[in-house]
Amino acid sequence: MANYVLKLYITGHSSSSRVALRNISSICDANFSGDYDLEVIDILQNPQLAEDNKIIATPTLVKEQPSPLRKIIGDLSDREKVLSGLGFVKIKQDTFTNIGSNPNKG
Repeated sequence: MANYVLKLYITGHSSSSRVALRNISSICDANFSGDYDLEVIDILQNPQLAEDNKIIATPTLVKEQPSPLRKIIGDLSDREKVLSGLGFVKIKQDTFTNIGSNPNKG
């Protein structure tokens, strides 16, 4: 199982949905070294999933793992805020580290 389990709730093929998907894909590829699962959920096709998970706006990114659960609303264009919301901290200009990471794990 991947260390990062993410769900991106979108509304069809709207421009903000496309931008959010492009942004989170780029962030994940650059920071998670392929160690993530990203599920894209279109609430037009699966409205019950949005209701069950209390999604009130789209696009919304939900980080299910690692804990704690976090939700980020918007097109995910502010890379620094997205990384912070995913549990990363800035250690120097344009460099982030996961605050829950264990360098000896592995």
